[in-house]
Amino acid sequence: MEDKYIPISCAYYDEFEAAAVKRIECTIVYKDKNEEKTINAKVIDFKTINKEEFMILDNGLKIRLDKIVLFNDLSPSDKDYC
Repeated sequence: MEDKYIPISCAYYDEFEAAAVKRIECTIVYKDKNEEKTINAKVIDFKTINKEEFMILDNGLKIRLDKIVLFNDLSPSDKDYC
């Protein structure tokens, strides 16, 4: 059974959107089945599937937003996100 989705802060989401709009290559560290993985890719879209939010990368990979540990060296706890 998949773990329950935990919504991310709107300010952290803004970081993702800004990168997508600027079309910059990003370094993303995320959890995949309790293993941390790192990928360099461009964010091209966002999708909500079954009330879970996903980041779509230019290589076709979908990452659930609450699984992102670091995004361009920013963690969800680095700032006072709302």
